Amino acid sequence: MRNKLLVRVSSVAVAAAVSAAFVPSSANALTLMDILRGRNKEADRPPVVEQQPQQQQQVQRTYSAPKVAPPKYYTYKPDSMRFIAISEIRDPVVTGSISSADAASPAGDAPNTEVASLEQDTMSDAVSAETMVAIDDNDPRRFLTDARVKAVDDVAAAIEDYYANGGELIWVSDNAITPKAETALDTLADADAWGLDSSDYSVDRPDLALAEDEAAREAELMRFELALSAKVLTYMQDAKRGRVDPNRISEFHDLQRNPVDLEEAIDALGKAENVAGLMESYNPQSDRFEELKTALKELRADHEYVEPIVFRGGNYIHPGETDEDVPNLVKAIKRKSSKAFVQEHSGVFDAYDGGTEYTPELVELVRDFQDVQGLYVDGVVGPKTIAAFDVETNDDRAEKVVAAMERLRWLPEDFGPRYVFINQPAYRAYYHDDNGENFDMRVVVGNPRNQTYFFRDEIETVEFNPYWGIPRSIVVNEYLPKLRANPSYFDQIGYEVSYNGRRVSSSSVNWAAAPMVDVRQPPGERNALGQLKILFPNDHAIYMHDTPQKSYFERDQRALSHGCVRLAEPNKMAAAVLGVPESDIEANIATGENMPVDVPEKFPVYVSYFTAWPDSTGDIQYYDDVYERDMYLNRAFEAESQARKANS
Repeated sequence: MRNKLLVRVSSVAVAAAVSAAFVPSSANALTLMDILRGRNKEADRPPVVEQQPQQQQQVQRTYSAPKVAPPKYYTYKPDSMRFIAISEIRDPVVTGSISSADAASPAGDAPNTEVASLEQDTMSDAVSAETMVAIDDNDPRRFLTDARVKAVDDVAAAIEDYYANGGELIWVSDNAITPKAETALDTLADADAWGLDSSDYSVDRPDLALAEDEAAREAELMRFELALSAKVLTYMQDAKRGRVDPNRISEFHDLQRNPVDLEEAIDALGKAENVAGLMESYNPQSDRFEELKTALKELRADHEYVEPIVFRGGNYIHPGETDEDVPNLVKAIKRKSSKAFVQEHSGVFDAYDGGTEYTPELVELVRDFQDVQGLYVDGVVGPKTIAAFDVETNDDRAEKVVAAMERLRWLPEDFGPRYVFINQPAYRAYYHDDNGENFDMRVVVGNPRNQTYFFRDEIETVEFNPYWGIPRSIVVNEYLPKLRANPSYFDQIGYEVSYNGRRVSSSSVNWAAAPMVDVRQPPGERNALGQLKILFPNDHAIYMHDTPQKSYFERDQRALSHGCVRLAEPNKMAAAVLGVPESDIEANIATGENMPVDVPEKFPVYVSYFTAWPDSTGDIQYYDDVYERDMYLNRAFEAESQARKANS
């Protein structure tokens, strides 16, 4: 029994040590490595910051390095649905009134104190009283209480409030479906044209032929009344804020959903003469959304055939070899590449005679193609190069347009008169000002392991000659192995280390404990943020900034950073943001001093993700799904649709 108890206590101790191993609660907290080495007292553990002697021999040890996990993608969970529950229906009625004549007291009587207490300036000739009474037993609405119709909670609540408090029937009249209902059904069936899924809003028409009597007929019509109201409100809500909640797709999304007043919507449906116009007005009305909608219609109408180019699986083509896939190689590069690329290499394409020899000229063609695609440039045609030859069909592009229309619903309909729009798949940032210049520039965004988030915020500050505060994820995941081998590493490269707000030397830190220290790089030519950064404070420590790695902007594939947005022309963006000439930006940089400058007025920045987006002429441009977010969005669409169909 005693041995079992010891084992249990040891297990608890080890488990507790694991949870605290890399984030000590004090400067000398125990770690799992301490326990494994036999230390069992706080005093036995080396401190995080050590007082090192003048002469110290470095002891090389092998450690299991901790990792700071990046944000993750989720298995999408749709909204749960419930039955609409209307327990009782009551109508408002006027129960009486008090006229001005009644308010006067009979001669010699005392004034009516209740009436006299009313404000004389606001009292009308008659004061009406309103109350709620149960509906008549012959009213067909009585069957609404028995109808079995499901909806998401907020839709169900709006419907319950409307009908329980005397709302008139919207879709049924005189024991039949109204023309208004027919129009609503047609509008729901046309949801695909707006980037929605019409199958999400299908409603079974009432089968009145099977009704045994008048009561059964009325009951079936009331089921239809509730079902159509539920689907129309769901359509209007989806049109306004999107079918899915982006924050349930991944931690890389940080977006507040656009509000939809469903009580106002159902009241408007009851009064609407143009129900189709009302329903469709809940879709975004911006020019960019209309351009996407037009492109979707054209893509779905054009059933083009794209000839497949098939390469032998697992085959590599090396320089100087003869291979039967060389003709396919040349054809694939020409079809996949931009007009500018084809024009630049027109001599090679024109001279190619269809042979199977992988000549030096073709090797250079492949190398240039690899460079443009952001691939490893070696001239060897392997699986990654072949994968880059894929050509989008109209169906592929239609999916991207639908994804773009959904994502637009996550953002405000009006971006504002002045804003910065960053589109990660396009690797571009756009500055827009209704009253000034508009321009765009190349950017570098996060690599697939350190993705840039999708969110919106406000630009507040431009900081010149910035410090780079190194995120803990980078310290732990990238620098810690070097520091364990050489604790002086940060001192040697000029980085500043602080512990509990006090500057310490890198060599004095016990890096084996993965301590909670602050590390920053001082301003200078080698600073990772270059000469300025543009701040829009957010929970993800993402901002726009300069970079000393200018060559990255020459690549077509620019998902290369740790998550922040690097600007190809930072001085131009800073000047626009501050509303000053670029010469002022250069003068501030020339001081060499760290200097934050607030923008005169905050304005929005949208850090977004669109694989289809209209350019300045309205033409839709298509981009690679660098983070595979279209795939995850399509999975969310599927999960939402399956949940709705299962509960219909």
